[in-house]
Amino acid sequence: MSQENTQLDPLWPLLGVLFKAHPWHGIPIGPDAPESLTAYVEIVPTDTVKYEIDKVTGHLKVDRPQRYSNVCPALYGFVPRTYCGESVAELCAQRAGREGIVGDGDPLDICVLTERAITHGDVLVTARPIGGLRMIDGDEADDKIVAVLAGDAAYGGFDEVDEVPKGLVERLRHYFLTYKDLPDESRPHAEIVEVYGRAEAFEVIARSQADYQARFADLHGLLTSALRG
Repeated sequence: MSQENTQLDPLWPLLGVLFKAHPWHGIPIGPDAPESLTAYVEIVPTDTVKYEIDKVTGHLKVDRPQRYSNVCPALYGFVPRTYCGESVAELCAQRAGREGIVGDGDPLDICVLTERAITHGDVLVTARPIGGLRMIDGDEADDKIVAVLAGDAAYGGFDEVDEVPKGLVERLRHYFLTYKDLPDESRPHAEIVEVYGRAEAFEVIARSQADYQARFADLHGLLTSALRG
């Protein structure tokens, strides 16, 4: 069942009245995606613990305490109803000139820039993608979309990642290149092979939506059939 049809099915809004929607599967990406989309925030810049969505229950859980002082300089989470699978991996392999790249099997990650202090995760925000980091973790495509909070006074008017202060982009790069590393490790876990602009971010988002449909094509249909008995 398509996303449009699930939104039109009267059962789904009624379920939202009674139950909290699963942040990955139960929340629409938004009608204006990829230009403007809904993002689910897991981590905020003040967090010294890495929070992550539990894929089965949809609850936010403690993944691990951050061992060192590195913190993410932006709101960090994922885009609902996306999946990094074959199509996302194919684009990453093409752009990086690599073979053997696979999707990481997670929803598409997103960093949302804002001047305002949002004090905790487990919230939804409206974000406008302006670019991304093409990250490869081992042999897995692990793109990080860079977006701005809609209406933000400092960043909301940016349309391209090139408009973001270079120091902030470097802080994002440093965080993702080091947050898994230990001081005595000589080989990094990940690499960022490219910082790309808005058009490429739109392509990555579209591919992640296609991968989601391929991976979870029957999910909404099966649930609707079960509810209708």
